[in-house]
Amino acid sequence: MSDLHQLESSALDPAANDALIEAVNHQITLGTLDPSEPLLRRLVEGLGDPRGLMRLRFAETLGEIGEVATPVLVAALADHPNVVVRRAAAKTLTLIADPTAVPALLQAFLHDEDMVVRSSSAGALARTGEAAVPALLTILASPDQPEDIKGHAAWALAFIGSEASDHLYRALDDASLDVRCAVIGALGHVAQEQPDAQAGQLLVAALRDPEPLIRTEAAAALGQVHDPAAVPPLLEAIHDPALDVRKAAINALGKMGDPAALAPLQALLNAESAAEPEVVRVLAKLAVAQIERQADADW
Repeated sequence: MSDLHQLESSALDPAANDALIEAVNHQITLGTLDPSEPLLRRLVEGLGDPRGLMRLRFAETLGEIGEVATPVLVAALADHPNVVVRRAAAKTLTLIADPTAVPALLQAFLHDEDMVVRSSSAGALARTGEAAVPALLTILASPDQPEDIKGHAAWALAFIGSEASDHLYRALDDASLDVRCAVIGALGHVAQEQPDAQAGQLLVAALRDPEPLIRTEAAAALGQVHDPAAVPPLLEAIHDPALDVRKAAINALGKMGDPAALAPLQALLNAESAAEPEVVRVLAKLAVAQIERQADADW
């Protein structure tokens, strides 16, 4: 342990980092590592190594040490003067996925001056799972958050997917349109991840939502799910009053590849220019070609 203690107090330089990481990993292998706070701080400082591969080794080592490293990583994420260390701290917290880091990750996601730190913190929130969902929904509901922050929050919610199912079902009636749109997208991921009749039924029901944006999101999500039960309501949606809904429904039917959609799509393709915009006929043509290609492949 004396050699390791000497490494802890060494100046931060590549040679010292090389020796430190070798010594720590050797002790992890032997099961003799004592993850003291000074050692953890030294490992976190190693996240600022000028070599990308060495930063990765430090991150993986801290990830292997696990949740005991969370407080030191959180402190670095909050106020370390080196932006490279803050970026790497967020990425390392992604590996550990400790729910206790959610408040610090949320703070960095919303307020750090560096875009990479913010996006990496969003990734860590996504990886943390259900513990991050209430905060993500709050961000989406806020009229004060910019669109890029809401976009990252919606992505994180979709990434969490089935872990967040109960929250998603409750949030479908939220007063915020941004929340409901994000929830629809996340439900699509839930239905993709595993058979979930409730998620599929909710997406189909959303095709009749009063808000065109919700109907559009629902049609797009159903295109990723490939549920045969969604074909009839999507065929109804190709005549929706809102052009974006029609476009999303046509695209979804093309992706799903169900031959039952061929005749209705062909009718759109043959529609007079006054009856349908050119973009609808173009998309219908592409969808018909997709379905026919999938039918040929099945044979």
